[in-house]
Amino acid sequence: MLKNRIIGTLGIIGISLVYTACSVPQLGRKTENKNTPANFNNTNAQDTANTGKIKWDQFFKDANLNELIKTALDNNQELNILIQEINVAQFEVRNRKSQYLPFLGVGPGVGVERQGRYTRDGAVDANVPIRPGQAIPDPLPNYYLGANLYWEVDIWKKLRNSKKAAYLRYLSTRDGRNYAQTRLIAEIANSYYELMALDNQLTILRQNIQIQQNALQIVRMEKVNARVTELAVRRFEAEVLKNQSRQYYIAQQIIMTENRINFLVGRFPQPVTRNSQNFTELIPEVMKSGVPSQLLDNRPDILQATKQLEASKVDVKAARAQFYPSLIISAGAGYEAFNPRFLFNTPQSVLYSAAGQLMMPLINRNAIKASYYSANSRQIQAVYNYERTILNAHIQVANQLSNISNLEKSYDLKSQQVRTLTESIDISTGLFKSARADYMEVLLTQRDALEARFDLIEIKQQQMSAMVNVYQALGGGW
Repeated sequence: MLKNRIIGTLGIIGISLVYTACSVPQLGRKTENKNTPANFNNTNAQDTANTGKIKWDQFFKDANLNELIKTALDNNQELNILIQEINVAQFEVRNRKSQYLPFLGVGPGVGVERQGRYTRDGAVDANVPIRPGQAIPDPLPNYYLGANLYWEVDIWKKLRNSKKAAYLRYLSTRDGRNYAQTRLIAEIANSYYELMALDNQLTILRQNIQIQQNALQIVRMEKVNARVTELAVRRFEAEVLKNQSRQYYIAQQIIMTENRINFLVGRFPQPVTRNSQNFTELIPEVMKSGVPSQLLDNRPDILQATKQLEASKVDVKAARAQFYPSLIISAGAGYEAFNPRFLFNTPQSVLYSAAGQLMMPLINRNAIKASYYSANSRQIQAVYNYERTILNAHIQVANQLSNISNLEKSYDLKSQQVRTLTESIDISTGLFKSARADYMEVLLTQRDALEARFDLIEIKQQQMSAMVNVYQALGGGW
C-alpha cells in the first residue's frame, strides 16, 4: 500500500510539473488596422490610374537627370551598405534553417583517462591483462574515430518559425533598400531642380545689375543737371553693390548644391551637367494618385512594415513554443580503443549509441516568460509602426497633391505680378527722365521686380519638387 501511495503521489507531482511547464501565459494581442480612406481629397473619385507605378527613367524626361540617377544607383554608399545588410539577413535565414536539421560531425579524437580505483570502471578493469603478462596501462589512453549526430526534433515548429521570421526580415531589408532608393531618387531630382533654379536666379540677378547700372548712369546725369541730389546717386550705387554682393552668395549655393548631388552620386566634386535655360518653361507632369489602398502595394516602407509585422507574429509563436517539451535525439558510431593498433578491430573496437531525451522547462521558466513577453511587446510595437507608416504615407500624398494645386495658382498670379513690374520698370524710368517720378519710385520698382522674379523661380522649383515628392509618396522610384 505504501509503495502504491508513493507511486501515485509521484505521478500526481509529475503531471502537475508537466502541466505547469507546458502552460503558456495569456497575453493581450493587438490586431492591425488595414482600413484606408476611399480617396485622398475627400471626393468620390475612384480613378485607379497611379503615377507611382511608372518607372523612374520614364517618369523623368531630362536625360542629364536620368544619367545622375543611374550613376547614383550604382555608386551611392548608402544603397551599397543596405545591400550588405540584405546579405547579412539572407545568411541569417540559412543559419536559422540549419538549426532544425540534424547536426552530424565526423572526426578523430585522442585522450587519456585514469579511472579511480573505487569507480565502477576502475574496479572492473584493475589489473585485467590485455594478454598474458601485460596489464592495462595506467593512465589509460583513448583513441576514437567516428561520427556523432545531434538533432532537436522541431515538434512545435519553434525552429521553423524562427527561420520563417528571419526570412520575413530578409524580405523586409529588400523593401528597406527599395525605400532608400525612392528617397535617393527624389533627393537627387529635388537637388537638380534646385540647382537649375539657382542658375536662373543668378542669371536674373546679373541682368538686374545691368539694368541698375544703366539707371545709375541716368541718375548721375540727372545730378549733373541738378535735377537730383547726391543722395539719389548714393542710393542707386548701394543697390548695385548689394546685388553684386548677392551674386556671390548664389554662386556659393550653386557649388554646395552641385556637391550635394556629387555626394549622392558617389563621386568627388565636379560640375553637374544641366541645361537651365528653359527652367521657367518646365511643366510638371500630371500626377495621378489612384486610390489610397494602392499604397499598401506600392510604397516600399509599407511593404517593409508589413513584413516586419508578420515576422513579429511568427516570433511570438516561436517564443510560445519554448514552454513546450523539446525532443532531442543523439546518436554516434565509430571505433574506439586504448591502443592505435586495436582501433579498427571489428567488432571488438566498434561502438555505437542512440538516445532520445524529452526536456521540459521547469527551472528556467522566468527566462522563457521574459522572452515571450518581449516577443509579444515587439508584436504590438510592430502593429503601431505599421499603422503609423500607412497614416504617414496617406498624409504625405494628400499634402503634396494639395501643394501642387496651390502652387499652380500661385505661379499664375506671380507671373502676372512679374509682367506688371517688368513693365513698370520702363514706365518709372521714362517718368523719371521726364521729371514726373521720383528716383525712389524707380529704385523700388526695380527692387520689387527683382524679388518678384526670384519668387517666380522659387515657385517653379517648388512645383517641380512637389511633382517629385508626389511621385515618391505614391511609391514611385523602385
